[in-house]
Amino acid sequence: MKSFFYLLPVLLCLGCSPREAPIVERPESENSARASLDLFNDITSESGLSFTHYNGMTGELYLPELMGSGTVLFDFDNDGDLDIYLLQGALLGEKTTLEDSIYPPDQIPRDQLFRNDLTTDEEGNAHVSFVNVTESSGIDARGYGMGAAVSDFNHDGWLDLYITNWGKNQMWQNNGDNTFTDVTADAAVQSSQWGTSAAFLDINNDGWDDLIVTNYITFGYDTHRPCFLSNGALGYCGPKSGVPEPDRLFLNKQDGTFQDISAISGIATKPEAGLGVLVRDFNRDGWIDIYVANDAGHNQLWINQQDNTFVDEALIRGCACNIDGFAEGSMGVDAADIDGDGDEDLVMGHWAEETNTVYLNLGDGFFEDATDQFKLGGPSLGYTAFGTAWFDYDNDGWLDLFMANGATNFVETRQRAGETYPLQERNQLFRNIDGTTFDDLTEVAGELCHSLEITRGASFGDIDNDGDTDILIGNNSGPARLYTNESGSHQHWIGVLLQNQSSNTPQLQCQVNVELADGRKLTRTPRTDGSYLSVNDPRVLFGLGASAESITLTVHWHDGTRESFMGITPNQYVTLKQGNGKALSAGETKEPTE
Repeated sequence: MKSFFYLLPVLLCLGCSPREAPIVERPESENSARASLDLFNDITSESGLSFTHYNGMTGELYLPELMGSGTVLFDFDNDGDLDIYLLQGALLGEKTTLEDSIYPPDQIPRDQLFRNDLTTDEEGNAHVSFVNVTESSGIDARGYGMGAAVSDFNHDGWLDLYITNWGKNQMWQNNGDNTFTDVTADAAVQSSQWGTSAAFLDINNDGWDDLIVTNYITFGYDTHRPCFLSNGALGYCGPKSGVPEPDRLFLNKQDGTFQDISAISGIATKPEAGLGVLVRDFNRDGWIDIYVANDAGHNQLWINQQDNTFVDEALIRGCACNIDGFAEGSMGVDAADIDGDGDEDLVMGHWAEETNTVYLNLGDGFFEDATDQFKLGGPSLGYTAFGTAWFDYDNDGWLDLFMANGATNFVETRQRAGETYPLQERNQLFRNIDGTTFDDLTEVAGELCHSLEITRGASFGDIDNDGDTDILIGNNSGPARLYTNESGSHQHWIGVLLQNQSSNTPQLQCQVNVELADGRKLTRTPRTDGSYLSVNDPRVLFGLGASAESITLTVHWHDGTRESFMGITPNQYVTLKQGNGKALSAGETKEPTE
């Protein structure tokens, strides 16, 4: 019976087609009896973060202008706080100028780097202040920006930056002196496809980060054609308007260069319109796998065969399509343990005529569609979700959910009102109730979900180092916004940065466990991937609720070893270096005592 259950998704997915569902048009404001909780505070202006995305639109409705762009949180200067990199658009149209744009920028658009000069006053209050250091950094990125990934790919102790474009991608090597150098050609990671999300991962367990790049579809001015909505109005074309591009996989050769193994690895053999990517050890065999969220096509779960090759097992593992057998328009994606059973569950943001989808991990990387069980389907109808993450906004130990929304089809009411780019939607916040269901807090979340904008990328991390997760969002043809968490610091927490002995850069894709006083175990994975086109804080935050007792952290390192770090006091960040804890044997199941 179990084998048939696992085969059921395969049978359902045969002959998949997009699901038809009514569009639920949300009013701009909805009355609610619940008072606003003001869970997040918009500090964009006061922090000095000044950035407006330019999508280059001229009225021709070219598809790339609809899709970007991502956001990046990373500590490029190794000073202990998170800096920001924001991807910019560019001119669209072969013969256009800035003056031809509907919303022309003041100057030629380019990506921007902001240094975080975080300070703390005598009362212990953090003050976030950003300085635009783009010019002095040497980064000159003027392509049509989409997404990014970060890693210390050359093991020099500094985080490097890879950016994807509609066009030529770029690798910016961190020189360790607040400057970067374009090493794309030298590193042999060139790609001129329509790059979207990317992630660094160690596919062969050699300790060096390799690179996966997801690609979308072919697009060119010569192939562009008008597309029409169901009501006959002119609209943007969808993912079926071009040919899917194969994804790319680059193997780190440990000498500052990479080898393109896209074809021989199997990754390039099944092209789909890729938008989101996750790298995790889904089947728990000690080797990192790759999950790709595809737009209007089957999602892919590439299982690592431990020889630099991969096999797509998404169908047999139940995460290629939804419970009705339909492939959906997947954009943003994340994986984390939402029900407290120790394995990582998936969430995907979808198109307005589909629900978002939750895939519950049944163990060892087999999944079932549990969207209705967690009450996350109905509230998502009428919204098109991009950036997303499971994160514990209130530090109660249960991972909540944020969805960044922005339409891809013009909203009729806003179009009739005369708006030029009528795609604005509200973002959504859902609270995890004891790992069994979610409560929609969108109406009471305050500023985080109040504005009507066209949100795409979203990054999650502790920007002010106060022990709770803040959110950076990127709005298409609109301003980037930074929201600080005003509720998580009311409960206890512990922040964890993992490092190996030879480097100060973060160690990712390890598993960290903590057991609370009530016996509940929390499992987290440090990661920078996920969301949509974006990069997240590599540190792990554990919400401890009301417990202020010292804790023991157990780390399952990437190489298969385990260590216990005991007697850690809550409400602080700790750096755990591999080899400095108490080693645990393979058969040891309980945490050691002092």
